[in-house]
Amino acid sequence: MIESLLVANRGEIARRIIRTAKRLGIRVIAVHSEADADLPFVAEADEAVLIGPPNPALSYRNTEAILAAAKSAGAQAIHPGYGFLSENAEFARTVEASGLIWVGPDADAITAMGDKINARNLMAAAGVPVAPGTTDPAADLDAAVTAAADIGYPVMVKAAAGGGGMGMGVAVDEAALRTEYDKVRAFAERMFGDGSVLIERYFPRVRHVEVQILGLADGRVVALGERECSVQRRNQKLVEESPSPAVSPELRSRLLAAAVRAGEAVGYRNAGTVECLLDPSTGEFFFLEMNTRLQVEHPVTEYVYGIDLVEEQLRVASGLAPTFDPDALTPGGHAIEMRINAEDPKRFLPGPGVIRTWVEPTGEGVRVDSGYTEGNTVTPFYDSLLAKLIVSGATRDEALDRAKAAVAAFQIEGPKNNVPFFAELLTNDEFLSGAYDTGIVSRMR
Repeated sequence: MIESLLVANRGEIARRIIRTAKRLGIRVIAVHSEADADLPFVAEADEAVLIGPPNPALSYRNTEAILAAAKSAGAQAIHPGYGFLSENAEFARTVEASGLIWVGPDADAITAMGDKINARNLMAAAGVPVAPGTTDPAADLDAAVTAAADIGYPVMVKAAAGGGGMGMGVAVDEAALRTEYDKVRAFAERMFGDGSVLIERYFPRVRHVEVQILGLADGRVVALGERECSVQRRNQKLVEESPSPAVSPELRSRLLAAAVRAGEAVGYRNAGTVECLLDPSTGEFFFLEMNTRLQVEHPVTEYVYGIDLVEEQLRVASGLAPTFDPDALTPGGHAIEMRINAEDPKRFLPGPGVIRTWVEPTGEGVRVDSGYTEGNTVTPFYDSLLAKLIVSGATRDEALDRAKAAVAAFQIEGPKNNVPFFAELLTNDEFLSGAYDTGIVSRMR
């Protein structure tokens, strides 16, 4: 097993990784910006290294500073968490070239899945269903118009190098396409340094379902069930649950088999997620993208399968067998995760500030992965995620009952937060029925 680990991240995911690593007897090094010096993850690490000012480009995305910290602290491995450098193939290569262990898939897999068009084509060749769309970037607006006419409106205009719901727009006709194409291309160039755009079919009523995969040290790829991720605002997830209320045993079998093929197609190792769109009216699903990292919502899978995904990541990176029998995976129960964000619960606009009160819910089947505590300051420099509230139960109804009680008990004063939104969602008939789709939040607003 790895003996010393640098966590190249912050907030709740850094704290989450630290917790498992220390349980395994691994010495943990945290890196932090000036803005995060007082956050819990810094105090909980065995050693902490200041790597720069609040600007992420000068701290959490500063590869030279992170590698220097790893060297000075004697780290053997680097875990990137999610976001920041987690899907940066060049950084992964540099880490390994420096003689360190990268806790994640290899750089070739990250590269293969990082370009959405290349990923679509690879998946199609592997027999994974993909939505109708372009097989090459739309080189210019005329090419986009031609492609959309062939595919049929409405279409999704997407940044080929994007991810996490960023760099996307919907066009219902040619006039809208002309506006969205220029908008998405400009955004992609600014955010990703790559203005390539793809066009694909847009499904107005669709569910977002993903499969957790794990590429083992022996070369096998296993699927650890699916997660429902359809409660979203601006294409960003707010709630995830497992198993999905929309997935039948027969559909689950097809979905998981496709996800395994996706992983095998790129020789995948470590944790990853195959994201799909599901048409609830037909039961058809289509490959959306593959996230080559640990997902924010991994705890719901941990509950249902009774495993620690961070531990499994560390075991794969160490060349060790998993803690579970890959041929005898036995899921059970139901889990729901709610992302507690520092944002207005109506318009979902960021609301940083000083946390005056922070009281986390407790009880059977309740878990809180938090990045902050009372007295901390939520700054505007980073993602608005404060914590993840995860509940589990033997059934979905039991998990929902625990979710309602946990949301009612979660007390946060200071920054704006979306806890009231979850209280509203948990009384929403559409959500409670399980028959919801990605438009549920807009219908609530």
